[in-house]
This record gives sequence, C-alpha cells and structure tokens, in this order.
Amino acid sequence: MEKPVLHLENADIYQRENMVLSQVNITINKGDFYYLIGKTGSGKSSLLKTLYADLPLQKGVGNIVGFDLKKLTEKEIPFLRRKIGIVFQDFKLLPDRNVFENLEFVLKATGWKDKEKRKEKIHEVLDKVGMKTQYYRKTFELSGGEQQRVAIARALLNDPELILADEPTGNLDPITSLEVMELLNEIHKNGKTILMATHDYQLILKFKQKTLKCEGGILFEMAQQA
Repeated sequence: MEKPVLHLENADIYQRENMVLSQVNITINKGDFYYLIGKTGSGKSSLLKTLYADLPLQKGVGNIVGFDLKKLTEKEIPFLRRKIGIVFQDFKLLPDRNVFENLEFVLKATGWKDKEKRKEKIHEVLDKVGMKTQYYRKTFELSGGEQQRVAIARALLNDPELILADEPTGNLDPITSLEVMELLNEIHKNGKTILMATHDYQLILKFKQKTLKCEGGILFEMAQQA
C-alpha cells in the first residue's frame, strides 16, 4: 500500500489561539482531487496554512508528503514546501522580475545549481501552462489569468507530490476562472494530487470532484452529486 499523500487524524486546527476546526480527519491519496469549500472564516485557509506549516499543528496526527507535522522543525519546513506546490489567490509573483526570473528565483532557492537544467525546467513548466512564449515579460504586464498560469507553473517546478491551491480563481473573471480550472484539471489528469479551496460553485458543478466542507467548526466529506 502506498502511503497517503496527506493524512490528518483528530487534528485540531487553530488560527492563533482560536480553534477553527476540531477533530479533522482527512486522507488524500496519490492522484486524488478534492475541493475544500466553506464560508469565509470557516477555517479553509487555516487548514491549508497548517498543511504547508505556516501554522503549527497543535493537536492530533498530521502527515503530509512524508513529513510529520507535529515533529516538523524550522529547518525542515523548506524541504516540506519543496514537495508541495502552493498556488495563492493573489499569485504572489515578484513584480520587478520577468516570468523566467520569477521561476528561476524559486529553483535557485530550492538548490538547483545547474543553469542549463534550470532553464530546461522553466521552459518545461511554462509549456505545460501555455506561457512558454511569454517568459521574458514582466509579471505586472500580464493579465490576472496569465499571472495565475505563471503561479501554477511555479508550483510545478519541483514536481510536487501535492498541489495546494487557495482560491486560485478568486481574483479572476468567470471566463478566465474556467481556463485556469481547465488547466488544473489537465494537471490532475496527468497524475498530480490537488487540494483546492474555492467558493466558486459554478466550477464545482462543472468539474466534478470529491468535496470537503468546513462548517460549524468541523470538516466533512460531501456526498458526490450525480
């Protein structure tokens, strides 16, 4: 049996002193795609932040991409984040650099020494998101949808075992949201495991996947609609 990519057992999720979700139990296996839904303030972001070690796991069991969240040291956090691709709502790109430099920055920071290999990898991920010809453009010149494509390419750089997407279509218009969703769907079909927080119900109806919901301090899996 392959180990799950993500496993939480009786985990309590805190935002500073406040417990936002209690007794969370999730198992996500390789190749799964889950939506994470719930009202603003229901704990979605706190859960994701706990998963990429921005918030500590205070209670319960938590394993993600081979790391124990309870025993995680400061030193290990960068290694954990190398195995997770994170896509944010507000892209978090460096505005003073072009697309290529944004991605190269990540590769350098994660220990890619060989310049040619970096170049090859950058062109490979940009190709996957349909941005290969835009590598020289400054990120502020790009549309929201293009910026999110670059952000997704960045998340793919280290061939992550899990992609965490926090409202990746939150700042995009409906048509662009659809394009970004189609891209994430394609990435999933190619074998990537994805957990995506969203409140865009149109996308959930169009692209049917398993759904986890945060409500009233608990997390539960919703029955799949036919």
